[in-house]
Amino acid sequence: MLWLIFASLTALFASGKDLTSKRGLKNVDAYIISWAVLFFSLPVLLPLLFVIEIPELGRNFGLALMVGGSLNVVAMSLYIQALSRSDLSITVPFMTFTPLFLLVTSPIIVGEYPTPLDMGGILMIVVGSYSLNLKEKRNGYLAPFKGLLKQRGPQLMLTVALIFSITSNVDKVGVQNSSPIFWAIAMHSFIATGMGVIMLSKSRSKLNQIPKYLLSIVPIGFFQAGVILCQMTALEMTFVSHVIAVKRMSVLISVILGCLIFKEPGIQERAVGAAIMVLGVLLITLSGH
Repeated sequence: MLWLIFASLTALFASGKDLTSKRGLKNVDAYIISWAVLFFSLPVLLPLLFVIEIPELGRNFGLALMVGGSLNVVAMSLYIQALSRSDLSITVPFMTFTPLFLLVTSPIIVGEYPTPLDMGGILMIVVGSYSLNLKEKRNGYLAPFKGLLKQRGPQLMLTVALIFSITSNVDKVGVQNSSPIFWAIAMHSFIATGMGVIMLSKSRSKLNQIPKYLLSIVPIGFFQAGVILCQMTALEMTFVSHVIAVKRMSVLISVILGCLIFKEPGIQERAVGAAIMVLGVLLITLSGH
C-alpha cells in the first residue's frame, strides 16, 4: 500500500498549492503567482536530471512539448485568475470537470469511449456542482448553476478543466516519447519560460513584489514539485486510475481548508457538493480510464 501513501501526498501537495496560491494572491499580482508556481518548482525538479537516466527522445517529443506547453501556459494563467476572482471553495471543485471533458476529448483523440460507470460519474459531478450553491435554490432549481456561471472564477476554471482534458492526452504522447520524470521536467521548464514572458509583459511594474513577498511565493513552487514527484512515484507502483482517484481528493481538502483558513462561507453545502463531485471522479477513474 506504499502507492497509497504517495498518492495521498499528491493530493495534500495539490491542496497546499491551491491554498498557498490563494494566500499569495492577497499581496502579489496574479501573473507573478502563475509564474512562481512553475519557476520555484524547478530547483526541486532540475537536479533530478543528474540522477535519472536520460531517455531517447521520440520523433513526436518536440511537437508534444510545443502544443502541451503552450496550452498549459494558457491554462495556468486562467487558473490563477480564477483563484483571484472567486472563493477557493467555489472555483477549485470545477477542476473535477476535467474527467467529464475527457469523455469528449478522449474518443476524438485516442478513441476511448465512456462506460456505464463513467456515465454514473458524470451524473454525480453534475449533482455535486449543483450542491455547491444550494442556497440559491429558492430562486429556482437552475439558480445554482446560473449563480455559479455568473461568477468569473468558475467560468475560468471550467475553461482550465477543458484545456487540461486536452493536455492530458498530449502528456501521454510526451511520456511515450521520453519518460514520465523527464517529460515533467521539460514541461515545467517550458511553462515556466512561457509564464515568465507573460509576467514581464503584463506585470513588469510589479516585479518588486517578488523579493518583497518571496517567502510567500516560493512554497507554491515547492508544493507543485511535490505534486509531480509524488504522483510519478505512485504511478510506478500501481494503476494510473488509482493514483488519479486519490489525487482528486485534493478538491475536498481545498474546499474544507478554504472555508476554515480563509473563512469562506457555506462550508457544509460546499463540502457536501465537493464530496459528491469527488465520488463522481472516483467512479470515472476506477472504471478503467
